[in-house]
Amino acid sequence: MLLHDTALIFGRYARQTLRSKFQMLFGVLMPLLYLLFFGPLLSDLPLGREGDSWQILVPGLLLQLGLFGASFAGFSLIMEKNWGVVERMRVTPVSRLALLLGRVLRDAALFVFQAVLLVLAAVAMGLRAPLAGILIGFVFVALLTFALASLSYALAMKVRTPQEFGPTVNALTLPSMLLSGLMLPMALAPGWLDALSHLMPFRYLVDAVRDAYVGRYATSGMLYGVLVAVGLAALAVTIGTRTFQKAGA
Repeated sequence: MLLHDTALIFGRYARQTLRSKFQMLFGVLMPLLYLLFFGPLLSDLPLGREGDSWQILVPGLLLQLGLFGASFAGFSLIMEKNWGVVERMRVTPVSRLALLLGRVLRDAALFVFQAVLLVLAAVAMGLRAPLAGILIGFVFVALLTFALASLSYALAMKVRTPQEFGPTVNALTLPSMLLSGLMLPMALAPGWLDALSHLMPFRYLVDAVRDAYVGRYATSGMLYGVLVAVGLAALAVTIGTRTFQKAGA
């Protein structure tokens, strides 16, 4: 029953996405601009990690794609609440967990697709990374999307307007980007800032993907990244599901 309901909801939102080519491609625009205009500036700089500048920048851009894209996924749910779509779903026998999972799986598929486009552009610009490392990066994008989209939908069920939703998400995502070392390794930061960044869960994901991009898979960074990603996804889905159940979505 859960699998059937999840597939039904996923299909509904996947069809909506496929009808909007703009939505499919627009999300990759900002990371692509960073790739084109910021990446070449790093080519001759000592960045304090193994690998060249592309192997350091591209993992950060992949997770930036998931961070900002998935965090704002709840905007669409707010619109559905205003249009009465959520109210109509409330009276159906569809599983509340499926209502969340179907949406989140659509988001994960969308952002992994955009991540593939970003990596292809990076390869054209000079990125060289093992295939296994690139695939691991896509898995981390999917897990991050799963977690943040679940929390985004949970927040969307709690607020009434986009004006409440947007500033809240911005207040959380911007510090996350700055403290997780998405653009530059935190090894370049002062000691106090590097220590503070260890309180940010996304840092461990970034470090793990950067290890993967230089072919280092059996590292403590990879272990911590996997544990944080899986734990964050499980916690976020639990929060999202309970929020949907309480709201009667």
